[in-house]
Amino acid sequence: MLAGSFVDRAPGNDQEPPAENSALQKAPDESKGQWMHKRLQARVPMQLFTLDIKTGQAKTFHPSTDWLNHVQMSPTDPSLMMFCHEGPWHLVDRTWIIRADGSGLKQVHPRTMEMEIEGHEFFGADGKTIWYDLQTPRGEDFWLAGYEVATGARTWYHLQRNEWSVHYNVSPDGSLFAGDGGHEGSVARAPDGKWIYLFRPQPIRSSEGPAPGGGKLIRPGVFRSERLVNMATHDYTLEPNVNFTPDGKWIVFRSNMFNSTNVYAVEVASTPKP
Repeated sequence: MLAGSFVDRAPGNDQEPPAENSALQKAPDESKGQWMHKRLQARVPMQLFTLDIKTGQAKTFHPSTDWLNHVQMSPTDPSLMMFCHEGPWHLVDRTWIIRADGSGLKQVHPRTMEMEIEGHEFFGADGKTIWYDLQTPRGEDFWLAGYEVATGARTWYHLQRNEWSVHYNVSPDGSLFAGDGGHEGSVARAPDGKWIYLFRPQPIRSSEGPAPGGGKLIRPGVFRSERLVNMATHDYTLEPNVNFTPDGKWIVFRSNMFNSTNVYAVEVASTPKP
């Protein structure tokens, strides 16, 4: 099963109207932020779709004038999809899940403060948890947040400013995380954030008795970081976009640190380095 989103045009009309075309295309003199505002405000009709690669049967569902993007299938549940409302993150309710038949629409993270942002969502390998970059508020306090699909339980791991990363990922067994860092002009304004990071999650447990709130409260934790690769000469207009190998022994990323763009891998040590 393949899935995605598409601009919904009238039957027989393969050419979008001039106004719609203007919203979909970034002008040469526009910044990415300016174009994203324009694209969001255009309210272009869209839908989600699935495509059965064995039969060729296509299904469309969830018509919307929200900007539908970042469609992902659950790695373990073929009926579950995740997608986002794209746009400037402080202006959208971003991350959603939905069933492949169009039922079960649910927002993953309702915001609770002005300028709170979340995004770059991804499934854990077991499909049980959705992870996402969370900032409360934007550019000030940094978390990697987890949402348990079956129960709605939430886990938030805190990061320092320099540890904030453009993208995060989780090892196949869920025990380790990785981040690709960020430059001084990124949302975190990190003075020393240009690194490939390995993160070891450390939950913060209640020291006495059962957890308060009947388990409905957010489970907090912190990341203990290890710097694996110095990215000082990397130009972050190219996002490194870290991934673990299936055996969890390497972190793969892309970089232009030596001018040309190449794919690199760095070994994950089994114990923290001093």
